[in-house]
Order: sequence, then C-alpha cells, then structure tokens
Amino acid sequence: MKVRHLLIFFAFFLIVSPAITNLFAQDDEEPILYFQMEPLDDSLFIHIQQALFIDPPDPKAEIIADLRDPNNQTISIKGALYPFLALSPELRALVQTYPFKINLEEEINYRSVFTRVIEKIKINKILDPPTKQQISSSTWYVNPFFQLFGGERLGVPIKKDIGLSFGVLTKYEGPLNTNFLEANFHILGVYGGAFTNIDAIITSLNDNNHNNLIFSNGYQIGYVFPLGNFFEINYLSTISDFSEYQRGQYLDSTHATVVYNPNGTVKYQAWLVEGSFLNWEFRYPVKLLGATKGRVYVGQYLSEWHFGFDFREMSLAGSTFDFQFDAMTHSEHRQPQYVMTLLVQKIAESWAFSAFSIGPSLIMSRLTDGSFGVYKIFVNMRFKVGSSL
Repeated sequence: MKVRHLLIFFAFFLIVSPAITNLFAQDDEEPILYFQMEPLDDSLFIHIQQALFIDPPDPKAEIIADLRDPNNQTISIKGALYPFLALSPELRALVQTYPFKINLEEEINYRSVFTRVIEKIKINKILDPPTKQQISSSTWYVNPFFQLFGGERLGVPIKKDIGLSFGVLTKYEGPLNTNFLEANFHILGVYGGAFTNIDAIITSLNDNNHNNLIFSNGYQIGYVFPLGNFFEINYLSTISDFSEYQRGQYLDSTHATVVYNPNGTVKYQAWLVEGSFLNWEFRYPVKLLGATKGRVYVGQYLSEWHFGFDFREMSLAGSTFDFQFDAMTHSEHRQPQYVMTLLVQKIAESWAFSAFSIGPSLIMSRLTDGSFGVYKIFVNMRFKVGSSL
C-alpha cells in the first residue's frame, strides 16, 4: 500500500512540478516576444485601447503582442491589427513587462494536456480587492449585463444614485424553475418595485416541475445598509392569493408540478408563493481571477436558506467566463436544490466577442422517484447591453 502511494505521489509530482517552476521562476525565462495578455489588469487594458481610440474600451478584450520582428512589431486587439509604435513609450514598456502573458510560441507536447492550464494560473492574481463600485451601497445595483435566466439584475443608472433594475427569475433560481419577472426603481440605497409572472417559462417543460417556485403578482421594497455593500434587507409581498382555478392550473400531474405516492398522497409539490416575507442577504465582494464583479453570500429569501457565489468575467488561460453557484439548503415547501451556471465569453465575432456569453445552467435536486440528480438543465445566455464598468 505504501509503495502504491509513493508511485501516485511521484506521478503527481512529475505533472505539477513544471507548473510550479513556471509560476515561481519566471524571472529566469527567455523574454516572451509573441504573447496574449491575460486580462487581469483592467486599467492597463483600458489605457491601451484609449490610446488607439477604441471606444468604448473593453477590459476583457483579447490583446496579442507580436514583438518578434524589431522592424514590424504589432499589437492586435480583438482581431484588429495596430503598429506597436502607435502606443506611447510608457505603454509599450508596460506591455513588454506585463507579468501575465500567455506564450503563443510555446511547444505543445503530450504532457501539455494535463499541465497547460495549471501553468497559466497566476497565483498572485487569484484574489484581488473589490472595486469601488462593488462596495458602494448606492450604486451596487449598476450592472451592464442581462442574463436570460437568474443571476444578477440588469442595473441601469439614470443619474448619479438614481436608476432602474430588471430581472427574469429570482437571482437564486435556475432555468425554467420559476415564472418570476421583476422591475425596480433605485434611489441611493433604497429600492422598490413590482413583480409579475410569465407562465411560459415554467410550462416549457412537462417533466420535473415539482420543485418549481410559482408567483402571481406583488411588490417589494429593499434597502442596502450604507456601511458598504454588505447587507441588504428586503420586504416582498404578494397582492392576492391564488384562486381555486389558478391552483388547478398550476398544480397537476400533467405538468409534473405534483408527484404522488403509490397510496395517492402528495409526495412533492410546487410552491405557490403567497403572503409576505422579510428577506435578507449578507454578502462580501470578492474579485477572483480578475472578475469584473463578484461576491460570496448567505441569506434568506422566501424563508429559504441560500449560500453561494457569483463571479462575472473571470479570466483563466486566455478564457473569459462567468460562474455562479447557489445552494438552497432548507425550505418548508420545497426540496433542497443546487444551481450552477457556467457562461463562456469570446466565442462570437465582431461586437458580440465580448458582449455575448453562452453556457449550461443546471439544477440538482430530488427527482420524481426520490433519487438525487440533475433536476433541470438548459442553455443560458448573457448579453452586455452597456459599456464595461
């Protein structure tokens, strides 16, 4: 047994040791003359594009520098080629000494399948302090991204601390699991708004709907405490209860919103949200892997416990992506569920290069037979409808 453990450790060391050498001994390497800049320094990326009159600048743009030919040095931004000398000497120096480079001349071998991504991880850039916007209690809602299902609300600033926000599904829910649609008005740290229902969202599937969250109409008011963007409190209330006709529409075995035991009793049932609820969320802004916005949180929403994190535009080995995770661990009306969303950017062309992301979004929970598994899975999308933060 000990011999097998030693062999496993030795194999692991052979794979990981090149990555460790790459991370901590970069000063001894040959100068890299053909490279992609890892988008982990938003300010530098913006300054480079401003110098080349690119408006609006994109902090996650793909920037490739080719300095191999001293007589023909170029810099490419999202596929458009510019002479390197178009930048000021100060900016050229910052590009040449930029510490987070992806070497485009490196050799690929059989070991690279396992080590390439590890070698690209920049340990000293995994965690950064949050931006000023992330810790502001009055402009925390400002968000130029619209996500098709769940996630952070689209936040539109109108003037100073006044703005609007919109969202489909609650920010904790997964695809096709609730018919919630909200719109809010923000002033300073206070917001208020109304919510309604789009039933087409939950009637698109006729399988595994017994953990759905079903709304009618109502209103909400909330406040983010002024000591940073850390604590939010919210009061949500429905305007009226569901009628018997509506209950018959929403709760039936045809749409899989009710699951029965063999003896005819209800095993699982979707929740028709009625009444008033005091909600809260404690969150801590975090900038992980160069994310433009990120948070970890714990809270109660509709008397259900939620734990999770949400990171927007993280960068790793040349890729840009969003990752969200929410664990709803306790509810009086529903089974616990776990929501995960991965959205990948830089897969489209032209203006959509940094404005569009797509990827899977799934929910894991109890299935109709009582086992635990993938409850729902669907394609999710995110669009950037404004300039970068």
